[in-house]
Amino acid sequence: MKNLGYYNGKYDEIENMYIPMNDRVCYFGDGCYDATYSRNHIIYNLDEHIDRFYNSAALLRIEIPHTKDEMKAILKEILSKMDDGDCFVYWQATRGTGIRNHAFPDDGSKANIWITFKPCKTQPIDTKLKMITLEDTRFLHCNIKTLNLLPSVIATQKAKEAGCDETIFHRHGRVTECAHSNIHIIKDNILVTAPTDHLILPGIARANLIKMCKKLGYGVDETEYTLDDLMNADEVILSSSGSFCIQVVEVDGKKVGGKAPEMLKNLQDALVKDFMDATDK
Repeated sequence: MKNLGYYNGKYDEIENMYIPMNDRVCYFGDGCYDATYSRNHIIYNLDEHIDRFYNSAALLRIEIPHTKDEMKAILKEILSKMDDGDCFVYWQATRGTGIRNHAFPDDGSKANIWITFKPCKTQPIDTKLKMITLEDTRFLHCNIKTLNLLPSVIATQKAKEAGCDETIFHRHGRVTECAHSNIHIIKDNILVTAPTDHLILPGIARANLIKMCKKLGYGVDETEYTLDDLMNADEVILSSSGSFCIQVVEVDGKKVGGKAPEMLKNLQDALVKDFMDATDK
């Protein structure tokens, strides 16, 4: 199949799938999700993404009707039906189905499981990004990968209209993350990245970046930093599941980074190699 949708055990091409109107996602965005990429029909960092998915569900008090191993097996089985093994892999759990009511369903209905696959490759590592900044007005549970993404949608649209690629969020000058990525800086051969508190999502790519820095002998500082720090950094780096370590070259129309090309290249090469090695048959 060219693409694939799955809902509670039923699957077909995405265009042929239909979802009950009373799924709580339709009214409240009541659920959580996770996503990664596959290559050669092998899902990258699946264990880490599954762990984060179940953690998000637990924080939302959503009980997933499968064990972690069962969930991984479902994803692998559905992926095996795809013609193209290089895919964007997305899955989510919603808090069941029922007539609209803000309170949880009384009948103890099981979570609904959605999965989609579409052919897609990771972003070229030599991409150069332009960004804008916006005040972070989202809620205070950004560590949970919820389906409530309207602020990120609006921020991404503003970036697009400005001719840019992403939006950097900040709270009164403190950099948090991007609309759908994590953001980091390099200063004096040290990776500086916001701490994993309730203001940012604990990115899997962020964790890989930290691990690779330590493996290569670079320092890591998981601490708060400001927009001024970012604008004066040696490098500004974006990371996400499909963009392992991408250089940011412009923020709000001003040039940034470009002062630590060797460290940046070493990290990029190492992270791409890790992805290739993990998804080689």
